[in-house]
Amino acid sequence: MKPPVRHGLARVLSKRGVCSRSQAAKWVEAGRVRVDGRVVRDPEYPVVDGRHAIDVDGERLPAVERRYIALNKPRGLVTSTTDERGRDTVYRCLDGTGLPWVAPVGRLDKASEGLLLLCNDPEWAARITDPSTGPDKTYHVQVDVVPSATTLDALVQGAVADGEHLAAREARLLRAGSRNAWLEIVLEEGRNRQIRRLLAAHDISVRRLVRVAIGDLALGGLAKGAWRELTTGEVAALATPSR
Repeated sequence: MKPPVRHGLARVLSKRGVCSRSQAAKWVEAGRVRVDGRVVRDPEYPVVDGRHAIDVDGERLPAVERRYIALNKPRGLVTSTTDERGRDTVYRCLDGTGLPWVAPVGRLDKASEGLLLLCNDPEWAARITDPSTGPDKTYHVQVDVVPSATTLDALVQGAVADGEHLAAREARLLRAGSRNAWLEIVLEEGRNRQIRRLLAAHDISVRRLVRVAIGDLALGGLAKGAWRELTTGEVAALATPSR
């Protein structure tokens, strides 16, 4: 019989969904966490989740209640648990909701908006963000030009920016004005500011960027700054390999 798998105490706290791993490490170092009745100050102290009794501030760590959230992120909020510069984060949208601690699944940069997932299930989050099997992400992007069909094809072929090859899976024109246009761009993976960098490589500037879908999960009519819980079917579908 294989011995039970042990993980560091801070990691177990994070996997239980009570806080981020970095926050858990601070709690442990501050002496707020006990394992089997004994204060442990080493965040890497090995424990077997489910076998050891873990208490935080004198309260027994409860069983995990998994929660999966879809949020319509407003522009101007940082996708982070905390911000060292004091900027508002997406957690402003969850204030007073009574939700347990949930973490963003992937990111949207401060200037971007739209569908953002949050959960307290790290394994599920890892499947969603896996670039090889995770669901596609669909964006509607307002740009400062009306790109030609040749340019749209070039976005799919890709370009090198900062030493990285960036490419869209799909790029099509949604509608155009005299000086600007809305594009639909689909990505297989989400690198840092990927769409903005890809478009900049073709001398195109972004005026607005909205993520409208992750896999088959659409933003729909969810109001800006509002959130809802995913259905069991949506949770399962998002974690099913798409490629």
